[in-house]
Amino acid sequence: MKLIHLSDIHLTTAGASIGGRDPRANFQRALRHILNDHADAELMVITGDLSDWGDRDDYLWLKARLAEFPIKTRMCIGNHDRRATFLDVCPELAAPDGFVQGVYDSSAGRCVFLDTAQPDTHAGRYCATRQSWLEARLTEHAGPFLLFMHHNPMPTHLAPMDQIRLLDDAVFRQIVHRHRDRIRHIFFGHCHLPLAGSIAGVAATSLRGTNHASYPLFSETAMLSASDLPEAYGVAFFGADYVTVHMVEFGYTGAIRTEGSPDYAAWNRESMLR
Repeated sequence: MKLIHLSDIHLTTAGASIGGRDPRANFQRALRHILNDHADAELMVITGDLSDWGDRDDYLWLKARLAEFPIKTRMCIGNHDRRATFLDVCPELAAPDGFVQGVYDSSAGRCVFLDTAQPDTHAGRYCATRQSWLEARLTEHAGPFLLFMHHNPMPTHLAPMDQIRLLDDAVFRQIVHRHRDRIRHIFFGHCHLPLAGSIAGVAATSLRGTNHASYPLFSETAMLSASDLPEAYGVAFFGADYVTVHMVEFGYTGAIRTEGSPDYAAWNRESMLR
C-alpha cells in the first residue's frame, strides 16, 4: 500500500502569503506533484493546521479542491484550526462527542484519526474523553492500526517547540504502550520538521509542511525557528513486514541528476560522474 502524508498546509486568503510563500499555490503544487508521481496512492491524510487562522473560506476552498482530487483524503485538525468552523463545513468528520476523530479501513490497517487541538493554545491536549475514545477504537478491532495526529506526542528537545507539544503525551504513550503490538506506525505534524523516533516502542514520523519550514535551532530557547528550506510532503509504503517513509521536497528547484548505476560492475572511474 502507498499512503500520502501532508501536514501544516496553513491555507490563507487567496493571494496572501506566509514567509513570502503562498499557501494555496503551494498546496496545489503539492497536489500536482503527488498526482504526477503517486496517482496510485490508496489514501492521503492531512494532519492538521489546514487553515492558518481557522477561516471558513479556507475550509470551503479546501473541501472543494479535495472533491476534485482522485485520491481519497482524510483530515485531522491542528492548533491553527477552529473545530466548530471546520465541522460546520465538514460535519461528516465529526465523532459523536464533537471532536474531529474517526477511522478508515485501508489495506495496510485501520487508520485512526485523532483530534489533539485545544482552543486558545498552540499546545496539544488529549483529554479523558478523547483518551476513552481512542482506547475503545483500539480495543474493538483486531488491527493493525495506523495513527494520525497533529501535535508531537514526544519531546523534540527544542525548548520552544516542546512548550506546544502534546501536553498529555505521557498518558497518550501509556495508551499506545497497551496496544503497541497492533499499531504499525504513528504519523504527526505540527513541528514543520523531518522527525523520526518511537512512542512506547511504536515508530513515529513527521515532516515539513507544504508551505513554510522550521529549523532545529537548539541554541534558541525562547522563540520558534523558521527557515527557507523546501516545501515537502510524505510518501509511506507498507509491506507485510515493513514500513518505508519518504519526505519529498517538492519545493526544491535545483537540479536532480541521474547518475551511478546500481549495477556494481558499472562502478568504475571512467563511467562514474564525480
